[in-house]
Amino acid sequence: MSDRVIVGSIGGAFGVHGEVRLKSFCAAPEAIADYTPLHTEDGRRFAQVVLTGQLKNGFTARLDGVITKEDADALRNTSLYADRAMMPTLPDDEYYYADLIGMTVLDTGGQTLGTIRNVLDHGAGDLLEVAVPGQSDTVLLPFTQTAVPTIDLHVGRIIADPPEGLF
Repeated sequence: MSDRVIVGSIGGAFGVHGEVRLKSFCAAPEAIADYTPLHTEDGRRFAQVVLTGQLKNGFTARLDGVITKEDADALRNTSLYADRAMMPTLPDDEYYYADLIGMTVLDTGGQTLGTIRNVLDHGAGDLLEVAVPGQSDTVLLPFTQTAVPTIDLHVGRIIADPPEGLF
């Protein structure tokens, strides 16, 4: 799915007429409807997404082919992906999470710290989940300019200056 970017997820049914709860991961949340067609990991394709209302943590929406509450419930916890070609070009200091996953993390001295497993956003600031070689636990690296001064997407590496004692 490297030619696609995750843009949201379905939280299940909303009502009994096939509407779904939709959580958007887009910078402008309502833009999720502009990136159609949306795809699921199992290959399902939604050519049309119509936002019908707003909820505390997302939207209510109608997806083509989802007609009943059972159809909507079957999609609970399903991630939605947009084709990368539909996504806007980002400024130099912004990145799609999907581009960071799998990148090698080096410290400022050139020693390998690990690889990015995931990017987490819990509201207080992004964290890079780093898988450290030889360890079963991961390390959460603050995704700030101070802790991550250099990102080179072309080479596939991140230079990190982590807080002392983190690794």
